[in-house]
Amino acid sequence: MATRKRAARPKYKRVLLKLSGEACQGKDKGLSLGPDQLRSVARQVKDAKALGVELAIVVGGGNIFRGLAGESRGVERATGDQMGMLATVINCLAIQAFLDEAGVDTRVMTAVRMPALAEPFIRRRAIRHLEKGRVVILGAGTGNPYFTTDTAAALRASEIGADVLLKGTKVDGVYSSDPKKNSRAKRYKDLTYQEAIRKNLGIMDTAAFSLCMENDIPIIVFDFFRKGEVMRVLKGQSVGTLVHK
Repeated sequence: MATRKRAARPKYKRVLLKLSGEACQGKDKGLSLGPDQLRSVARQVKDAKALGVELAIVVGGGNIFRGLAGESRGVERATGDQMGMLATVINCLAIQAFLDEAGVDTRVMTAVRMPALAEPFIRRRAIRHLEKGRVVILGAGTGNPYFTTDTAAALRASEIGADVLLKGTKVDGVYSSDPKKNSRAKRYKDLTYQEAIRKNLGIMDTAAFSLCMENDIPIIVFDFFRKGEVMRVLKGQSVGTLVHK
């Protein structure tokens, strides 16, 4: 009698996926939200859910507005950061719309209360949503200016008890210098938190690293735009760069 293949099990049960605003952006950079790219995000998230992963997503807003960039346009930093928080919520709602289209159950939760659009972030409620199999999309950063969405991702990963923080980028890991400018740049297979901070590699800010280090949450930096890469990471294959103790 033919034996059935056992379905692959994920290495990580509860995952925080950090995406930049670029993950929502159209290939034409003048298009803040690209339907094809958003459908790609939805497909990868749906595949992750099919693997049995509990998934929360923190998304940036740089495709729409960056707080730091606002200063050069005459917008005071704190106000610019608040505008950036609103941009992340737009991206959250866009991702939710395409996940709904793909048949994935979702909840959007925000650090800044906006009950007409989303639920407020309440830790125990977010965990309950994850346990029920919903994808939780987290917007508005930490709810405070001067904190990046990387720090928000590290904070939320700590709060929900994530097994790993996945940082999806356009690069296949962490390099010693910009690989687009330096063909001899070295890609690291793994780094300690302290090495990443000391080398100032620009992966995440120090506050984000510190939170992950204190709560022993490994970080995997990988190319989100490479087909099938999310699944390879979740199955425990050697992908990208691992930052750990």
